[in-house]
Formats: sequence, structure tokens, C-alpha cells
Amino acid sequence: MSRLLLAIDESIERATAQAETVLDLFSGDDVVAYLLHDFVDNPEGASVSQVDAVTRAESLLAAEGVTVEFRERSGEPAPSIVETADELDADAICVAGRKRTPAGKVLFGSVSQSVILQTERPVIVCSPQESETDD
Repeated sequence: MSRLLLAIDESIERATAQAETVLDLFSGDDVVAYLLHDFVDNPEGASVSQVDAVTRAESLLAAEGVTVEFRERSGEPAPSIVETADELDADAICVAGRKRTPAGKVLFGSVSQSVILQTERPVIVCSPQESETDD
């Protein structure tokens, strides 16, 4: 059984891409997907099950027989993702990249890049499909 950690932010499009990528690469009934949302700032005390992107990924994965479990953390995303993967002894981490210019990556950093550099585990990086009308 493969144990995968999906680090999901608030983007439904990226969460959908992550779920679809997992379903493309793995057999649904042989996967446990841990859906992690890191609350950098959570003054309202929301839980992971209230994040629309997380529930969208859960719906897609569960429909294909994937066992889904929620995880939540708070703090800096990259270290939280790596720590959670270590605690779960995940076989791989799945993150969704954002489209940024090279300068934007230098100025603002990249959670995906940080995760790749901070872990020895395989990291699957995916991104939402562009529509044919996008340039």
C-alpha cells in the first residue's frame, strides 16, 4: 500500500490537479492519501475539513477507492510538509506548483522547491491544466 502526502493549499484547481495526478500514477484501492493543509494564519480556528480545496481532493480520491485521511498543521508550509511526511513515513509527497517568473521565485521563494530540497522522499510536482484559450 502506498502512503502519499498531498500538501494542499486553498486553490481548488491545484488540489484537483494533485488528486488527478495521484489517480493517474497509482491504483486507487492501493493508496492511502493524507491530505495536509497548513494554516499559516488561522484566527477563526478553521479545520482542514472546512477547506474547499481539501474537500474537493477528498471527493475525487474517495470516488476512486483511495483511503483518505486529513492532517492539519500551522506554521511555515515547507517544514510542516516535510515533518508530516516524516511522521507518517510517507512514500512520496505531492505538491502543486504555481506559475511564477524566475524573478518571482527568487523574491518570494517556492514551497515546492523548499520541500524538494528539505526531504529525501520523492516529491511529485504537478500543476493545473491550462485551458486552450489561455495564452
